[in-house]
Amino acid sequence: MFVQKKNYRQEKKRVAKELFSALKDPSVVIMSNWLKIRGTLKSWTKLWCILKPGILLIYKTPGSDHWVGTILLNACKLIERPSKKDGFCFKLYHPLDKSIWAMKGPKGESVGSITQPLPSNYLIFRAASESDGRCWMDALELALSCSSLSKMSAKSGRDGDLSGSSESSHILQLLQISLHQHTAERVHIRCNAAGEASQVETVSEENKGLIWTLLKQLRPGMDLSKVVLPTFILEPRSFLDKLSDYYYHADLLSQAVMEESPYSRMKQVLRWYLSGFYKKPKGLKKPYNPILGEMFRCCWLHPQTDSCTFYIAEQVSHHPPVSAFYISNRKDGFCITGSILAKSKFYGNSLSAILDGKARLLFLTRDEEYIITMPYAHCKGILYGTMTLELGGKITIECEKTQCYTEIEYKLKPFLGSSCNVNQISGKIRMGEDVLATVDGHWDSKVHLTEKRTGQQEVLWNPGPDIRRQRLKRQVVQVDQQEAFESERLWQHVTRAISDKDQMRATQEKFVLEEAQRQEARERAERPWNPRLFTFNTDTNEWHYKYTDTKPWDPERCLLQFEKDGVIQTKEKSRRRSFSYSQNWAAQQKVSPTGSYSTPEPNHESSDNEGQSSSHTQTQLHSKS
Repeated sequence: MFVQKKNYRQEKKRVAKELFSALKDPSVVIMSNWLKIRGTLKSWTKLWCILKPGILLIYKTPGSDHWVGTILLNACKLIERPSKKDGFCFKLYHPLDKSIWAMKGPKGESVGSITQPLPSNYLIFRAASESDGRCWMDALELALSCSSLSKMSAKSGRDGDLSGSSESSHILQLLQISLHQHTAERVHIRCNAAGEASQVETVSEENKGLIWTLLKQLRPGMDLSKVVLPTFILEPRSFLDKLSDYYYHADLLSQAVMEESPYSRMKQVLRWYLSGFYKKPKGLKKPYNPILGEMFRCCWLHPQTDSCTFYIAEQVSHHPPVSAFYISNRKDGFCITGSILAKSKFYGNSLSAILDGKARLLFLTRDEEYIITMPYAHCKGILYGTMTLELGGKITIECEKTQCYTEIEYKLKPFLGSSCNVNQISGKIRMGEDVLATVDGHWDSKVHLTEKRTGQQEVLWNPGPDIRRQRLKRQVVQVDQQEAFESERLWQHVTRAISDKDQMRATQEKFVLEEAQRQEARERAERPWNPRLFTFNTDTNEWHYKYTDTKPWDPERCLLQFEKDGVIQTKEKSRRRSFSYSQNWAAQQKVSPTGSYSTPEPNHESSDNEGQSSSHTQTQLHSKS
């Protein structure tokens, strides 16, 4: 026990020293961007702000030639400031109304560049958007926590030994909070509002070093797709697989097609849209970044309509990382196509994951197209505090043909908000300029819809136990019958190592895949990559599935929709070629057609603890012959 304690103390000293060295590095910038600052005359000036540990440098331009002033953060407090104008406001102030300004600039300047007069004991800032403002506040919290570190070298009398100073205690305390380094170390993740228990994961001794390895790679504002993430924070499945979570309730779209009025169809589309968010992994996990050319396919059986929804996704670009997808259920009358450019940015104590792209939902028999956008994910508490994940931003669902339009705002928790302010959404459904209904609630629990004309309120969505039991069963191809670049087979060794809690092996297996991708890119040189299943339309700047079939289902001719080798097809009566596929799902469970196979739904550690299906339901997914 004595040896363990000694080793623990030495490790804390080593990490504290390394962190202190990093924070004293003048090249370390927590965040930098344009901000508007309000002067004493209540007018706003746009200035370039550079946030470093303990200080906020203000310049007229991004260069370092026009210094305006330096804010000393060790004397400051931070608060969100409500604003009626666009953007997001926050305030830095001295609680005793003392000056917050440094006497000299970073190059010894005694007089700053001339701007409008600025207050001496506070500053009010305006960011361009709420997401930018939240990121600035997270970054400032980190800088405020580090503000006392600049005094450390003057007070520490030992060369590089920080253990004796009071600031050392602050460093170690910060590390224990931020890296959760304690003998009974835990990472606490906020549970969702659907009644699930608190989720707690133990971080092993091995993983502590991996966290620090991650932090040393990070530079604020950088793209996280270029960061080698520790495998223990990975959700053991590909991002292509992750995108399929939106179709476990695809039967809601089957119902939407049948609705008579455009408003009723929009309500049902919105209900389906909300169904894609409550299924979350245990803890804050990031799926694998797909390898270029990687493919994932699956389908969901619809017992009520005796149909099947097929999902195909392919990684069509690596830099930038673009995932293209196509979903089809011709019998029930809908298909979806789209692509996602996943962009992640690090902001000190937080990061944002932006899903840039849109999906096009088409109702085949009505020739109606709904254009759909996505919220961004915001994770805070990366270095200290409770690690939490929120969704933010405004999304739209728009049908040009019917002029029916939905706008929903995903709200981040206010700086001084309570737990009831977490995961809130609000929005409206419009027909032209007329508001038909308002929507409010929490995206991971209950959402209400209120009719504008009558005032009648209904529960639009509530993912309780009954709804979860209605989830469609997903069918995937058995791993040993998948192609080499299908997601589950491609990542199987990484997934197995994570399942075995062998993080070193998982990291090695992940490196093998990533190095093979880099080697392939070197060999390909300047030759463009040609995706297998999707093609890029330069006119619309969008990716399209090569085998799209948007013809309405004709029950007189169409027998069966199926997928083979990534190609979604339809067997029709007019074709003479013999197929051994059954039209009836029940018959398929009794008769095993040649060349087909099935698997139960895999358990991907979803938050609702769904287990694997006990029976092997025959599907219409087919292996390569």
